Amino acid sequence: MRDDLSRHAAVLQGAGFILALLVAWEITSALGWLRPHSFPPPSRIAQGAWELAVRGFPEGVRVWTHALATLRRIFSGFVLAMVLAIPSGILIGASQTLDRLTHPVITFARSVATLSLLPLVIVWFGTGELSKTLLIAYGCFWVMLSNVIAGVKYVDPTLIRAARTMDTPGSEIFTRIVLPAALPRIFAGARTALGVGFMVIVGAEMIGTIEGLGALIMEARTFYRTDVTIVGMMLLGVMGVVFAIGMEALERRLLPWHRGLSEVRR
Repeated sequence: MRDDLSRHAAVLQGAGFILALLVAWEITSALGWLRPHSFPPPSRIAQGAWELAVRGFPEGVRVWTHALATLRRIFSGFVLAMVLAIPSGILIGASQTLDRLTHPVITFARSVATLSLLPLVIVWFGTGELSKTLLIAYGCFWVMLSNVIAGVKYVDPTLIRAARTMDTPGSEIFTRIVLPAALPRIFAGARTALGVGFMVIVGAEMIGTIEGLGALIMEARTFYRTDVTIVGMMLLGVMGVVFAIGMEALERRLLPWHRGLSEVRR
């Protein structure tokens, strides 16, 4: 009960702070302290959002179309990355030889900015949906892979030795010890990878399409519609927050024991 009250109080405080910022922003714009073309006031941004919902930008492409296209691409790339990274990470994390062999490759690949691959992806796969999905999957994959490897690799060896002394089969050691111990890191990697997907999508949607929030931001920049650009950015932020809350809720649901341990540590 106390936790619920504190959580609600934190939400109200955050909402109040955001409201105060918006009011201050509107007042400073009305006083002429901010240039409306560079920093449009919240009222102007609200008008841009209404225009997006009613007429669309470019005309005929409404905000719902942009949002759904972006969600579809992020989800496709994220799921593809998960499907490839989780089994690969488990195999590498469980084998010291594979870990040593792949460590330089993984470090190198993570150091390459995902959007720097955009020209190559266009040459190899064109400007269609496949190139966008693969670019997002690439960015998410290496983050997820590193976390899965770490989750498996850093399982407390005492637990594994104790299970072996009781003649526990290898399959049960994995399902009852290694996997549960690695799941918190896997979830942490999934949340981080999802954030990477939201960053990559903006660049991925700037080519070969007029649908998607990245394409919307690009088009708005071309026509100096700063208000529409900010609306697109805000929608991406809201979607990212919703996905993050959903991931945290799923983690609490699937790993109640981890939540309890975290609270004890605090």
